[in-house]
Amino acid sequence: MIFRILLAGFGMLLSTLLQAQTEPYIFVLGVGQDASFPQAGCYEPRCMPAWEDSSLRQEPTAIAVIDRANESSYLFEATPEFRDQLYRLQQEAAQPLSGIFLTHAHIGHYTGLMHLGREAMGTRDMPVYAMPRMSAFLRDNGPWSQLVSLGNIELRGLQHMAPVNLSTVTVTPFLVPHRDEYSETVGYRIQGPNRSAIFIPDINKWEDWDESIVEMVESVDYALIDASFFADGELGNRDMSQIPHPFVAETMALFEDSSLTVRDRIWFIHMNQSNPLLNSNTEQTRMVLENGFNVAREGVRLPL
Repeated sequence: MIFRILLAGFGMLLSTLLQAQTEPYIFVLGVGQDASFPQAGCYEPRCMPAWEDSSLRQEPTAIAVIDRANESSYLFEATPEFRDQLYRLQQEAAQPLSGIFLTHAHIGHYTGLMHLGREAMGTRDMPVYAMPRMSAFLRDNGPWSQLVSLGNIELRGLQHMAPVNLSTVTVTPFLVPHRDEYSETVGYRIQGPNRSAIFIPDINKWEDWDESIVEMVESVDYALIDASFFADGELGNRDMSQIPHPFVAETMALFEDSSLTVRDRIWFIHMNQSNPLLNSNTEQTRMVLENGFNVAREGVRLPL
C-alpha cells in the first residue's frame, strides 16, 4: 500500500514536471527603455558603473513566447540589441525564431529588424506581425522597405482586437494612446492554455486611455506594463509632460486599494536609465516589492 502511494505521488510529480517543460511561457529578454542603459553619451555617476561593468547594463525591453511542444518561439519587439537577445532566445528555446510581433515605430521596438537583411542574417520570409500604419511605414521607407522587397520579412497584418492563433497561444493586439508619429501603438494580450498576460511597454498616461488598467490587470495573470519613469522630476530640468508615460508611483497609487493578489500580477518593465528600479538595491525598488508589485528582470519566466 505504501509503495503504491509513493508510486502515485511520484507519478503526479513527474506529470507536473513534464507539463512545466512543455507548456508555453513568457521569457523576458530585456527590461530597459529604447536606448538601453547606459544610454549613448551618458557619463554621469549613475551611468559610469555600467560602462565599466557590462553585467550592470540593461538592454531594451523585449519578451519572447516559447512553446516547446509546438517547436515555436515568437519575439515581441525587435530592439537595437536584437543580435544578443536572439542569441539568448536560442540558448533558452533551442529552436528557430518563428516570428516577430511589433508594438510601434520608436527606435527600441523595431530597428533590430536590420539584422534580418542582406548585410546580416539574410532571412527568408520571416513573419513580422504589425498594425496597418506600422506595416506601411516598413513597406514604404528605406532601409526597411528593402527587407520587404527582398523577401527577408513577410509582413502579416494585425487589427485592433483581432486574435492571432499560434497553436496553443493566442495573441490579440489592442490600440493604446502614445506618440504615434510614424505608426499606431499597441499592447498585446497573450492567452496561453492555462494563464494570460498583457504586454504594454509604451503608453501615455493611464487617464488618456479609454480602458481601465485596473480592470485589465484583474482579468489576467501577468501584466508587463510601462515603467519608463519612476516619478516626476527624475529628468532634472526637462519637462516630463512632453514625454507622457505613467509614472510607477502613479500606477502604484491606482492599485492602492487592490488586493495583494492583483498587485502581484504587475511586472514593471521598459525602464529609462533614470529610473531607480533598474538597480535592484535602491530604496524605490524595495518600496515597489514591499507593496506587492514586481520588477521585471532579464531571464524571468512566466508560464502560460
